[in-house]
Amino acid sequence: MADKLPKKVYEQELFRLQAELVTLQEWVKATGARVVVVFEGRDAAGKGGAIKRVTQYLNPRVARIAALPAPTERERTQWYFQRYIAHLPAAGEIVLFDRSWYNRAGVERVMGFCTQDEYHRFLHQCPIFERMLVEDGIILLKYWFSVSDREQERRFRARRDDPMRRWKLSPMDLESITRWEDYSRAKDEMFVHTDIPEAPWNVVESEDKKRARINMIAHLLSAVPYVEQRARKIKFPDRPAPTGYVRPPRDEQQYVPDHAATLPGK
Repeated sequence: MADKLPKKVYEQELFRLQAELVTLQEWVKATGARVVVVFEGRDAAGKGGAIKRVTQYLNPRVARIAALPAPTERERTQWYFQRYIAHLPAAGEIVLFDRSWYNRAGVERVMGFCTQDEYHRFLHQCPIFERMLVEDGIILLKYWFSVSDREQERRFRARRDDPMRRWKLSPMDLESITRWEDYSRAKDEMFVHTDIPEAPWNVVESEDKKRARINMIAHLLSAVPYVEQRARKIKFPDRPAPTGYVRPPRDEQQYVPDHAATLPGK
């Protein structure tokens, strides 16, 4: 396993890559490109942290996250891919799927939330569905975040002991500890059917979260044929002369209390 990436090196390279992501965003806006990035992998493998760093400096009107909840009763009666289609990008948009239609090949398969027929239908239809997306001009990138069972459990325990992150530890996460090999087999079978030339899987080694983020973002930038756009000139208008406006008295409005003034050492 590679050494841990030093914090200073990580922060410098991350900021450089995030600046390039802004350049990519401007190209997407200017050209009307449509980009879909799928984040999948083990629980606690670092998907959420990677998504956060990708979107940190991007315009949420251009780059948005799709993290769908469990399907409703109505959605369960729809074609499986239907509710995901509603979140696909229009021209000039980037959509990052924090988990995706691959739920069917992972948690639904392992936990028995779908039937055998539904599962095999998914494996048949998914490559067709993704080829249709690519054929229509969507740039589709798929990332699988890989982490060892020991590191996963260490991260679960860290979540349990941190009141700020305990909400991230779900009963399904704990279930994944006892079903490690089941999930491994499901992932292997999923790759056999869905690792297609038009939309291949890109595996991100995630034992070191910092290294994983850097590697994933660098790969994303290399996979999209963006070019830097000429920056438009921004000219600030002259402020007009006052016309006699008088601001209402402060005591007529309710202000948020100055909590900052109560802090020690302010």
